Formats: sequence, C-alpha cells, structure tokens
Amino acid sequence: MAATSDRFLTVEDYLHQPAVTADARLPYGEDVSQFGDLYLPAGQGPHPTLILIHGGCWRAQYGLSPLGSLCDALRQDSVAVWSLEYRRLGNGGGWPTTFQDVAAGIDHLYTLAEPYALDLERVIVAGHSAGGHLALWSAGRHRLPQESPLYVADPLKVRGVVALAAIPDLVAGVRWDICGGAIVELLGGAPNERPERYAQASPVELLPLGVAQWHIVGSHDAIVPPAYLQAHVAIAEKHNAVRLDILPNAAHFEVVDPQSEAWATVRGAVLQLLK
Repeated sequence: MAATSDRFLTVEDYLHQPAVTADARLPYGEDVSQFGDLYLPAGQGPHPTLILIHGGCWRAQYGLSPLGSLCDALRQDSVAVWSLEYRRLGNGGGWPTTFQDVAAGIDHLYTLAEPYALDLERVIVAGHSAGGHLALWSAGRHRLPQESPLYVADPLKVRGVVALAAIPDLVAGVRWDICGGAIVELLGGAPNERPERYAQASPVELLPLGVAQWHIVGSHDAIVPPAYLQAHVAIAEKHNAVRLDILPNAAHFEVVDPQSEAWATVRGAVLQLLK
C-alpha cells in the first residue's frame, strides 16, 4: 500500500489493506465490539507490549482490521500488540461508552499478562487519528476526578504514547473542524455546551500526562494538519517530554503503513519507548 511521490494514500487504500490474522481474538466485555486482537511474537516472553487503538473519526464504519499489517510488522520485531476494538458512533459509542470501552480494554491486560507472557513493565500505547486521541487520553486518565464516569481506581500504567496524526485537543479540534462534526457528536455537544466533558475527554486538559508523547504526522496531512499539532506540542512540552516529527512525502494514512517511507520513524518511536 506504499504511496508514490505524486499520490498519497486515500481512505479507500487504507480500508483495503489485507487482513492479517491475530494469534487470538479476546473479549474484554459482553458487547460485540468489546474485544481485542492479540498479536504475539515468537519466543517465551515476557513480551514488551504495544496497545494499539485504531482511528476513523470515532465512527462505527471504521474498525481495527486495516491495522493488521502494522500489528504483524511489530510482531516480527518481537513486540506483542493488543489491538483494541471499541464501541463507536453508530454502534453504541459516544459519551461515556467509547472512553469506558477503551479503558476496560487496556486494563484487560492485567488479566492477559500471565497467560500470554506480556511484560506489564514495558507497555506503551499508540493510536492513529481518533485512536491517537484515545491513546493520549488513556495515558492521562489517572488524573480524572473520582466523580467522573470515566474514572477507574487503578488504571494500567504505560511508559509512553506514540500518537500518529492524533487529535489531542478536542476544543481546538472543533475549531479546526477535524472529522467534521464528530467531536461534538462524540461528547454530546459543543465545548460551550458540555465543558465538563471536554475537560475529562481532551488529553490537553489532563496534562501533565506523566509519560512521554511522541507525535508523528505527515506534512501533507489534510485531516489532522501539522499546524494543529504544533499548537498542541507548544502547550504539552511545558509539562512532559514531547517530540513532534513532521514527515515529508506523507499524508494521513502513510503513518500506519509498514510499506511507506514513514514506517521507519513509527517503528523507531515504538521500539525506543519500549526500551
């Protein structure tokens, strides 16, 4: 699915990525969308583990299958990958269920660690686009107030976040019209209508996350513009270690394509944060 210099990957290219079978598909809840695909490397373990959250503007028509090639590439690099599905807009998602599903899926690693030889001391989370928002949010959820419907007492700790064309500031995302009206739909209202939800759901509001953020975006990304992320990084770097790589000859989907020029940067970020 590699891009050429005169053509960037489209959503159709992304959706037609070949499916790659996981080693196990495991439920973390009772809903049909509450499951994860676990990709396991060879060897006895314990394995360093990447939690992966797919994007798609939080909408139900986009699922985890197109990221199978990415999962397989990291499996070949001796990294276990726990790729999460979750309820999205159109199949029961939104506030608060999308966030509760992601939290439950991540914390399910407590249950999976022993039978699948996962090293919970070496866990990071990564996400693409809307999944990047959820990945960053998950790293900061320990800062949620106890009265929040998103609060859990003992969230799984991660070492860092690889944010691929992520959406870390939901209020700014509304201003930039990222994903059309999906952010307002996700939270059930505009920022002035649901300020308490934006405060609990937007990663920028949960700073400091307490872990490193490594943002990667294509210079030609028209869905999540680099300038939007530059504004976030200027805020976030006052709190934690933050890196932003803006990749030439890449748009929105190259960052999740192991056949693209962008892959070396993405792979390097994952392996570096798992050290």
